[in-house]
Amino acid sequence: MDLSTEYMGLKLKNPIVPSASPLSRGLDAIRKLEDAGAAAVVMYSLFEEQITLDSFYIAYYLTHGTESYAESLNYFPDVYSYDIGPDEYVNLIRRAKEAVDIPIIGSLNGVSAGGWTDYACLIEEAGADAIELNVYYIPTNPDMPSSEVEAMYIDTLRSIKRLVSIPIAMKLSPYFSSTSYIARRLAQAGASALVLFNRFYQPDLDLERLEVAPRLVLSESDELRLPLRWVAILYGRLPIDFAITSGVHTYQDALKAMMAGAKIAMMASELLKNGLGRIEEILAEMTRWMEEHEYDSVKQMIGSLSQKHVAEPAAFERANYMRTLGSYRTAV
Repeated sequence: MDLSTEYMGLKLKNPIVPSASPLSRGLDAIRKLEDAGAAAVVMYSLFEEQITLDSFYIAYYLTHGTESYAESLNYFPDVYSYDIGPDEYVNLIRRAKEAVDIPIIGSLNGVSAGGWTDYACLIEEAGADAIELNVYYIPTNPDMPSSEVEAMYIDTLRSIKRLVSIPIAMKLSPYFSSTSYIARRLAQAGASALVLFNRFYQPDLDLERLEVAPRLVLSESDELRLPLRWVAILYGRLPIDFAITSGVHTYQDALKAMMAGAKIAMMASELLKNGLGRIEEILAEMTRWMEEHEYDSVKQMIGSLSQKHVAEPAAFERANYMRTLGSYRTAV
């Protein structure tokens, strides 16, 4: 049984890839992911705010008070040429590439086309096989048109694409007014893959402390349906690879991702909740199902249930809305 797939030109032994999460924080953790059967690893995200904050504090402490004593100016390096930022992240990628045989994908989380583009270059120099851009922006300004929001994604991709030669995947949220349009524009701008969809962690309200409180909630399999739908719609329409993330917990989820048109199925919540051993279990269950249903390879099933290939293409559009409502039966 051939479980291999190809994602952004990277040859993978199977389609199960741990997504950006604390699972990759450390060299031993990355080794364990490889030993557990992961086909590749998306590193935990390096946030734009980390780079900006580190730069601010180093600049402050290197320059604060130095004008008081002329002789002290010679004791400090020039802040503008000082090597600043979370170097540990880049060094971890370098060490991971030396320690494991599976592809390592760097992850950048930000919104501007500014200083974090430099870290894309450093990630490439460290040996990363690809970069995943997680552009996270909440447009709260009611005067900002959707076209301006879309332009931020395109400009960020282009600015990094000019600097690196390794493949770039764009991780999108489901909150675009036209998902198909932004997907096409990103493909035209040079993205090698689209990762659908980013799970934004929504704030909660603490009624006792009367304040906004962050609450991390792990995904469930039901969340698979949204990315499944859009990958199935976009498959075959754009010259780009797709990855499904959010809601991949079982072998059925992984199989559905492939049949919709994804090259890989990314997971994190399932591994955080039930351990890395789930990768091996899911791969074994996928193999058993494929044997029972006479599939020879993962590549054979990719896109087989996309909108392009199903008997009822309208099932992915509005026609399915009334059908879904009509399928529900009350207990009364």
